[in-house]
Amino acid sequence: MAKSTAPDGDGPPRPRVVALGGGHGLYASLSALRRVTTDVTAVVTVADDGGSSGRLRRELGVLPPGDLRMALAALCGDDEWGHTWSQVLQHRFRSEGDLHGHAVGNLLIVALWELLGDPVAGLDWVGQLLGAHGRVLPMSSVPLDISAEVVGADPERPDEVMTVRGQVACASTGGRVRSISLIPEEPPAGPQAVKAVREADWVVFGPGSWFTSVLPHLLVPDLAQALVTTRARRLVALNLSPQRGETDDFRPETYLEVLREHAPKLGVDVVLADRGAVEDVEPLAAAARDLGGRLELADLAMGDGSPRHDPALLAAALEAVLTD
Repeated sequence: MAKSTAPDGDGPPRPRVVALGGGHGLYASLSALRRVTTDVTAVVTVADDGGSSGRLRRELGVLPPGDLRMALAALCGDDEWGHTWSQVLQHRFRSEGDLHGHAVGNLLIVALWELLGDPVAGLDWVGQLLGAHGRVLPMSSVPLDISAEVVGADPERPDEVMTVRGQVACASTGGRVRSISLIPEEPPAGPQAVKAVREADWVVFGPGSWFTSVLPHLLVPDLAQALVTTRARRLVALNLSPQRGETDDFRPETYLEVLREHAPKLGVDVVLADRGAVEDVEPLAAAARDLGGRLELADLAMGDGSPRHDPALLAAALEAVLTD
């Protein structure tokens, strides 16, 4: 196993962690992980085709920057510098013109990509500016599209299977997503992402949009091979509630069943779930055992009743597992 990162001062080494995902789920994971270890790397999906990211992707032919931007914002510190730069990165223009809806961070990232000609170098420069507590990498070196098989997208034909293309379309479909694939079919993995997975102590999947943010990593051949063969231990952090469109009516164990269908060779060491989101523990524990792992329950949700992870509670639960 890769050598863990030494902490500042005395104490045991801190684990080297790679977190996979995109969007708000990865934001939650990284906001917690930066409190647990000094060595965290985000490997981020690059299939977004909506909003500011979609516009920049179509106009300039670049990787969609939005999920990468959110990951960088999540890794900002809690001091004034980190808080301010996180807000700047996430700020969206409001106007009647072409800038409407664009996030400042998206424009900054794309500007550095054009100047440097290297997506990873551009992200590293933004990370240095922000004082980010970790590194952000794209999972693939090319923009991707998600294609989903959806059952019942047409209410008048509830049993018909249709193909839906695009992350936004997949995430907002009125049917039930059965499986996904990537376009192009076997995209190149980001070499730095593969290296990070191979050198990690822990790899964390989720929480997040299961079909459009978490599973795509397992469909990039070189990255999937690294995830299956790495000596790192693997943790799956489950969502607090089903996501409309993507995972309607999912039970907690359904996430693991779908994970196994898309990556039958992938083993899992720990499944982390919110205690309040699991009504029947045994089916989830059995699904975790089927993947070779154990179930850990903890209080993870915000206290306001919203289906969001509390960064401090999630950090405490992750620290208990990752530093054991």
